[in-house]
Amino acid sequence: MSKFKRYERYKDSGVEWIGEIPENWEGKSLRHVIKFIRNGTTATQIDESEYVVTRIETISSGKIDLDKVGYVDYFKDIQKYKLDKGDILFSHINSLAMVGNCAIYDFDINLYNGMNLLQIRPSDDVCKKWLLYFLKSYYFNQSVKAIAKHAINQVSVPVNRLKEVRIFEPSIDEQYSIANFLDQKTAEIDGLIADKEKLIELLQEKRQAVITEAVTKGLNPNVRMKDSGIEWIGEIPEHWEVASFTKYISSIVDYRGKTPEKVDEGVFLVTAKNIKNGRIDYSLSQEYVKTEEYAQIMRRGLPEIGDVLFTTEAPLGEVANVDRTDIALAQRVIKFRGKEMQLDNYYLKYWIMSHGFQHDLQSYATGSTATGIKASKLSKLIILLPIFEEQKAIAYFLDKKTSEIDELISNIRVQIEKLKEYRQSLISEAVTGKIDVRDYANN
Repeated sequence: MSKFKRYERYKDSGVEWIGEIPENWEGKSLRHVIKFIRNGTTATQIDESEYVVTRIETISSGKIDLDKVGYVDYFKDIQKYKLDKGDILFSHINSLAMVGNCAIYDFDINLYNGMNLLQIRPSDDVCKKWLLYFLKSYYFNQSVKAIAKHAINQVSVPVNRLKEVRIFEPSIDEQYSIANFLDQKTAEIDGLIADKEKLIELLQEKRQAVITEAVTKGLNPNVRMKDSGIEWIGEIPEHWEVASFTKYISSIVDYRGKTPEKVDEGVFLVTAKNIKNGRIDYSLSQEYVKTEEYAQIMRRGLPEIGDVLFTTEAPLGEVANVDRTDIALAQRVIKFRGKEMQLDNYYLKYWIMSHGFQHDLQSYATGSTATGIKASKLSKLIILLPIFEEQKAIAYFLDKKTSEIDELISNIRVQIEKLKEYRQSLISEAVTGKIDVRDYANN
């Protein structure tokens, strides 16, 4: 923040997290800069209605997402919950990470506040966007988490205590200067983030294209080709076989059945959530089963290094190779093992990841809420089969190429996180007076 100047005079804020604030700023409780804070309606939501209400997920990425709303029937006091432009929605019941998320309402459609979000209406003599930015600041977020009540998997913020959180109010002109400055700077940062997210999408598309090309055309551009007889594949190397997906799989183990009891310590349970982008990500879900029940849970077949894990629903079609054997496998996960010297497990993984297989998989899937596939339908799918050594060469090639692309994606994600941190820091510094943006914002 060194390029921004500081105020000439400061005073102690009286709040350790804040430190000093500009001398002319006034500390007061949140309740002194708002008209009211209130909960939304508890009316039962229905499938469709002219009365549109917010839901907890309506706040998305710091904005109001009108694609994530609910509906209620008319009731006598419904107008009490109608949002006015400039009202702020505040998430007071959520996970610890998400509690305190907020967004400003600035639409022409009629929207009513539903359950699990607070409606905050700023006072007339307060810049609404300035207050929004203050509520988004690191200081305010930490203050909210400090007063939150903890329950299983969620926290809640008491409204009476939220009203008493300290606000540090500059003059109305300064409020508008700060809001205008942050509007401009956050828009610039958001633009950079959007560009980088688009680049990630392009790299992910390239990753899929590289996989699909390798498992349908091979690595030799000069090889003789033949018609595969399959429209989406077209020509394939002449010596490749088009086979039923299950023809060269020696073992298919479906772990459907009774959900095992979860414990705090024991054998790691790999669920469908852990399987993503061709690998097992042990950080995405951390569940354990009793060590003494492991043999019973895995009675249908123990995992071996290289075995292919395939998710049958929620999500459908994610795949990874087993990289450690001290794991249990959950429902919605099928384990494949290729026939020895005929089907390489790592090639099989990449075949499942290919665009065409994923497309065919969806055509055989069933279900409305969460699509899935039964193990009995897998034989209807196909696989392209080079000779065994060629399969291994393709898998090795794709390991290398996908790792290169994944590293690029990982580096871009680090850049995005740094931009988000800078964005948060800029908001916090501006609304607590650590930087003076009055001249900057008025230029």
